Amino acid sequence: MTVPVPHDGAPRRADEASPLQQIRDALGSLSGATRRVAETILGSPAEAGRSSITVLAARAEASAATVTRLAALLGYSGYPALRAAIATEYGRGVQGGWDRDLGSVIQPADPPEQVLTVLATAQSRALRNAMGSIDLAVAARVADRIAAAPRIHVFGEWGDAIPARELTIRLLRIGRPVWFFEGQRESHVGTSLLHRGDVALAVDRSGDDAVARAFLTDAGERGAFTALITGMPDSPTAAEADAVLFTGTRETSTWTDYFAGRSSDTLVASLLWVLVAQRTPEALAEAFVSLHGPAPEPER
Repeated sequence: MTVPVPHDGAPRRADEASPLQQIRDALGSLSGATRRVAETILGSPAEAGRSSITVLAARAEASAATVTRLAALLGYSGYPALRAAIATEYGRGVQGGWDRDLGSVIQPADPPEQVLTVLATAQSRALRNAMGSIDLAVAARVADRIAAAPRIHVFGEWGDAIPARELTIRLLRIGRPVWFFEGQRESHVGTSLLHRGDVALAVDRSGDDAVARAFLTDAGERGAFTALITGMPDSPTAAEADAVLFTGTRETSTWTDYFAGRSSDTLVASLLWVLVAQRTPEALAEAFVSLHGPAPEPER
């Protein structure tokens, strides 16, 4: 492999190719100590981006001259230029991955108290949004259906399963005939058991879960009443539901927004449970007795 060294000392194609990708591309043509240096860099780019030439050479069991030779083969004026390019590229990758998953409101160096403040603020904002967005008439309609249904099926996958399972457990506690489903095969079996008068409720924050959509479609075709808790009320899944409960926090790509949305999902599920309990107070009393025994007589 021969790559001309740039006259100005700047990395060749620094803005066009990742230095780490350049090393990967060149790896097949390298051998001996030069290959060991390249593999050492690829094995720990963060370390390579801050190591001196002697430290990197020692880790690769090679000489400093070999490290310099690799830098020249890649088109860099020397190891310092290669090291700077690696550090910059690795830093971009780490920051990009962080921003993609967690967003920009929390940074890796933020202290715990700052992280807690951001999360608490996001949750508080989501709950305020939910209070202004939840259609209480729709919630009451769904609760009426659940309270009267001979069979209730609740669906949720992955993170959506958390509020869905919580709602299922709470409904069971007050004696409602409810079952929880997740996964394509399991949910298909579940909908095959539904009839007119039954209820199928799904939690689908993103509104694009194909399995949740099929769950509601199949349930509706069998005559069941279908309801959806979601952050995307204009989504394809929402179009398949008889009743849509918008939580007030829309789906985004970052975890901090996802966390906030989960707070509003749980609030809507909790609202439904309490509304159902209000409609079946005798079932709540019976459940208390079955769990704790009769309440003691008041002392006279």
